[in-house]
Amino acid sequence: MADIEVEQKGEVTWIRLNRPERMNSYDANMAKDLITAVRNASGSGVIVLTGTGKAFCAGGYLANLSNPNQEELRSMFYGSLDVYESIRTSPRPVIAAVNGAAAGGGNELVVACDLAIAVESATFGQTGVKIGSAPVLGGTNFLTMNIGEKKAKEVAFMCRRYKAQEACDMGWINAVVADDKLEEEVTNWADELLRMSPRYLEIAKVSSNLWWNHARDSYLSGLGMLIQAIGSEDMIEGASAFMEKRRPHFKGRKKP
Repeated sequence: MADIEVEQKGEVTWIRLNRPERMNSYDANMAKDLITAVRNASGSGVIVLTGTGKAFCAGGYLANLSNPNQEELRSMFYGSLDVYESIRTSPRPVIAAVNGAAAGGGNELVVACDLAIAVESATFGQTGVKIGSAPVLGGTNFLTMNIGEKKAKEVAFMCRRYKAQEACDMGWINAVVADDKLEEEVTNWADELLRMSPRYLEIAKVSSNLWWNHARDSYLSGLGMLIQAIGSEDMIEGASAFMEKRRPHFKGRKKP
């Protein structure tokens, strides 16, 4: 079974994350395959990114964060940034066809896409500070440009889940459709884009990257801090609690 499936439908390239047993979370090799698929689709008119099964994507995958390997995590962190950058630097519009849960880095993947259309049953949200991490690749910074600073901080700090219609109302995504209408609606959007000038669509996309590019220093500094925190008490406790399905007991705060 291929981790990444690519299907050409006319002038539209559909790229599907294909690890449903782990909510389509990606490891380092899968991230590289995803980047390659996005880059190879630059000759298409539109690129669509979606998932297999009930989830869109849960972000980066590591088997055991409670016993972290620093080099493996470093590779995953920077690999995630490379995935998002491949989408932002592609000359083609990239639509996130959100077929289910977009959690953690999977939500940041949606944020990185140019447009996003979700099914009614989809949910969005971050997981970082609840499990010993932080969403520094869009969730704490660029998402602010979509939904405003206060709301983005709520998303990053509180780790709540938001229904698709809530996300749409906030400007997080573009549209919500019935669960059985996702491909039809995405195809309609793609067909509309295909009627535009590809040259000037690329110019419009490059120009629209202004705020993403401005946030890049934040991404890199955030990654540096995450790497320095690998193996911290809070990371170990957060990951252990997540795997054991219990509430974490963080000790990083002094009692008054």
